[in-house]
Amino acid sequence: MIRRLLTLGRGVVTGMPEDAEQRDPLQLFGDWFADAENSGLLLPEAMTLATATDKGKPSARMVLMKDYDEDGFVFYTNYSSRKAAELEANPYAALLFHWSELQRQVRIEGPVSRVAEEESREYFESRHLGSRIGAWASRQSEVLPERVELEQRVRDYEQKFSSDVPLPSFWGGYRLKPETIEFWQGRVSRLHDRVCFERSDRGWKAFRMYP
Repeated sequence: MIRRLLTLGRGVVTGMPEDAEQRDPLQLFGDWFADAENSGLLLPEAMTLATATDKGKPSARMVLMKDYDEDGFVFYTNYSSRKAAELEANPYAALLFHWSELQRQVRIEGPVSRVAEEESREYFESRHLGSRIGAWASRQSEVLPERVELEQRVRDYEQKFSSDVPLPSFWGGYRLKPETIEFWQGRVSRLHDRVCFERSDRGWKAFRMYP
């Protein structure tokens, strides 16, 4: 808590680095994510995932980023969930990281595709036993008449599997490959800093935007 209080308002005076537009956006994201981790924030990897149907009807929810690199940002879900259905119909999405104590946010947009099954299996096997059982037990996004039904499904799969819980065929990861990344830094009088990066065949193009 003390660390969080000490970081409250950080960057309001100094703002965005002067060389921000010359930076690689994924390296800049890495620096900002490290700042969020070191600030004492709870779940700095939490991000809003916005998807839409093929007719453009949007929906959003919080998910956890599990990996990122030059190829994109990875999260995991049930492939029968609403978010997955929308991504299969309209494979384009937006992410939002909001680190309020640092007065920073990062917006990311781009196409989404499934990660390789082996990558999903490697991550799934790293999860604790309860989460692996839960992935089997939950019919994500379906109507649940009573919670007791979910609890019974958990018991059923606990009996079926011991410590060796296989990757479900209906569960895995998605990777969003960023086409645009916008960094937002809070400033006094709401004169915030905004630096946007757009990907092209020749690399990243950067420009500042009005707040």
